[in-house]
Amino acid sequence: MRSVEAQLLHRPPGLAAGEIVRRLGAMQAQDVPAALLAFRARSATLTRQDVETAWHGEREIVRTWGPRGTLHFVHADDLPWLHTLTRRATNTLRRLREEGVTGDDLPALIGRALEGQGPLTKAELEERLAGRARGQGVVHLVALAAYHGLAVLGPLRQGKPTYVHAADWLGAPIVPEPDRDRALKELATRYRRAHHPAGPEDLAAWSGLPLGEARAAWSLGPAGPPPAEEEPVARLAPAFDEYLLGWRSRDPILAAAHARKVFPGGGVLRPVVLVGGVIRGVWGRKGTQVSVEPFDELPGDLLETEIADVRRFLE
Repeated sequence: MRSVEAQLLHRPPGLAAGEIVRRLGAMQAQDVPAALLAFRARSATLTRQDVETAWHGEREIVRTWGPRGTLHFVHADDLPWLHTLTRRATNTLRRLREEGVTGDDLPALIGRALEGQGPLTKAELEERLAGRARGQGVVHLVALAAYHGLAVLGPLRQGKPTYVHAADWLGAPIVPEPDRDRALKELATRYRRAHHPAGPEDLAAWSGLPLGEARAAWSLGPAGPPPAEEEPVARLAPAFDEYLLGWRSRDPILAAAHARKVFPGGGVLRPVVLVGGVIRGVWGRKGTQVSVEPFDELPGDLLETEIADVRRFLE
């Protein structure tokens, strides 16, 4: 069984938002409301404002392209070594060509458009690019800037993402860790601590590294902690939670008969009810109102505290 404790879902006291991100290595953040609720699932005391302060105010955590080329929250101190292992330009350059965005000056072009401007929406960037990129071409151009350490994502503005020059946001561009073995060792150390039990194949699936390199990293990092006796806990985990996406397979925690209820298709991943580390239902919300759809009968008192805590966090 996967370790709820390794994933911090037992909610150890005293962890700030930055420490939660550091302990997990990186936290999926393609859907910001879901990502914020992932912090709630791991802390009984953090508020939404606490997380947003760590992101927007202190800038201790950063939203950027991370493992598998997917948007994640990353601790600012971890950007150099993670950037070394996760940055890729091949797909970005292909998508730019498909969008008709070409030229030898693209990194400098997007760097100039972002520099000194603060967070900009896609529409604002498109205007500053003066016809060189439009629509999704702008986003892929920002991804190219991120590859060069020049851009990260800023706070949402009216629900829309913003993009900001890394030097403006963090004080300096992101410089990749030059020692790849050192970066691989750090990756394996963080992954093995937060994902237990796991193997190199799981690390490859989570990180996006080729399996051979994941195996090499695995040999460099120390073993994760042995499984401990854990008290059964109930958690309302958000969509795209690391507990679901951090391993190659979800079979150990999700019965095949219920898989379509969690993954209905079209890239949708529903929020789940975890009981004793196993997915026992799905849930949703409208505003602060929470509704639960169990797969089988669950003791009501297991979820009452969780539902109340989701409301606390959202309010």
